[in-house]
Amino acid sequence: MSTGTPSPSVFRPKDGIDQSVLEENRKLIEEIDRRKLLRGAVSLGALTMLTGCDVTDRGAVQAVLRAVSTFNDKVQELIFRPNHLAPTFSEAQVVKPPRFNAFYEITEVKPVDGATWKLELAGLIKDKRSWTAQQIYALPEQEWIIRHICVEGWDYIGQWSGVNFRHFLERIGADLTAKYVAFKCADDYTGSIDMATALHPQTILATKYARQPVTDPFGFPLRLRTATKLGFKNPKWITAIEVTNTYPGGYWENKGFNWHSGL
Repeated sequence: MSTGTPSPSVFRPKDGIDQSVLEENRKLIEEIDRRKLLRGAVSLGALTMLTGCDVTDRGAVQAVLRAVSTFNDKVQELIFRPNHLAPTFSEAQVVKPPRFNAFYEITEVKPVDGATWKLELAGLIKDKRSWTAQQIYALPEQEWIIRHICVEGWDYIGQWSGVNFRHFLERIGADLTAKYVAFKCADDYTGSIDMATALHPQTILATKYARQPVTDPFGFPLRLRTATKLGFKNPKWITAIEVTNTYPGGYWENKGFNWHSGL
């Protein structure tokens, strides 16, 4: 997944600055800029004024950038409204099929065997028995037509059906006061969301798209769909869910992307 095109103001050359420092921190600066917070304030010259640090000191630069990224996460967490619904759309606006996105090409997708697939549960959950695809499909469904927004800048409107995630967490006896819900996937992708997002009314474990079963390229047999997060916060081909108070990170988050990445 590419990380977009940086703002010229962020990468404007400055006399006496080691450009390799800027390049090393490019991903983190791009993500801070992408979230539209403190725009224009993360040039290396601005970092010097804000911190008094030598911009050739890689450790100091990285520490400041991490601090700003963490600040962005905290702001997003504070302004999140747990019961505020994201916009919904009409069936006529639904894109079919959905757009494929992953950290690899679609030709590299390895099909999941639905007959042997199981959803494993771990962490702060009372009933840790695994679930089969048929057991998941037998649960009551909820449908949302919502916008998928990718961190790369593109979006589309999708029609998703599946199990309301809050209802599922309640059914398995999850600790709803825990901080995080973490996911492992069949393609070795990992991700996590805050509990408030997990309990949001529009967050579901999706099994269908446009009222048809989700197919292999798009996350068969189970994927997360939340209306309040960027696309990479919606893991596909889910094989395990853990409820925890220990920060779990995630594939892209561990590479410098904002963890909260949503409202």
